[in-house]
Amino acid sequence: MGEGPKGAIGVTDPDPKRQLADLDARIAAYKSAKTPPKSHQEEHYSQAQMAWRMVIELVAGLGIGFAIGYGLDVLFGTLPWLLVVFTLLGFAAGVKTMIRSAAEMQEKKVAEESAEEDERDRHGD
Repeated sequence: MGEGPKGAIGVTDPDPKRQLADLDARIAAYKSAKTPPKSHQEEHYSQAQMAWRMVIELVAGLGIGFAIGYGLDVLFGTLPWLLVVFTLLGFAAGVKTMIRSAAEMQEKKVAEESAEEDERDRHGD
C-alpha cells in the first residue's frame, strides 16, 4: 500500500538506470518543446549564404585557372593559348565544386527534414 505508480514524482524506483532514462526523456521533451522553430528570415539568410558560397567557388576556380594560364603563357611565350585553356579548366573545376557543394547541402537538408519527421513521429505516438 505504500508504493505508488512507477515513475511518479516522489516515488523511488529501485533501478537507477531507469530513473536516469526517464529523466533524460523528460528533459529532451522539455527542450524540444522550448526550441522555437526557424523563422523564415533565418532560412532565407541560410540560402543566401549557400548562394554566395557557390558564387565564390566558381569565381575562385576561374581566377586560379586564369592565373595559372597567364603565368605559364608568360613563362613559355604562348600568350593567349594556355590562358584560354586553363581558364576553361578553372571554370570546369568551379562548376564541379559548385555541384558537389549543392549535393552536400541537399543531403544535409534531407537529413534535417528526416530527423524532424522522426521527432514528430516519436512525439505523436
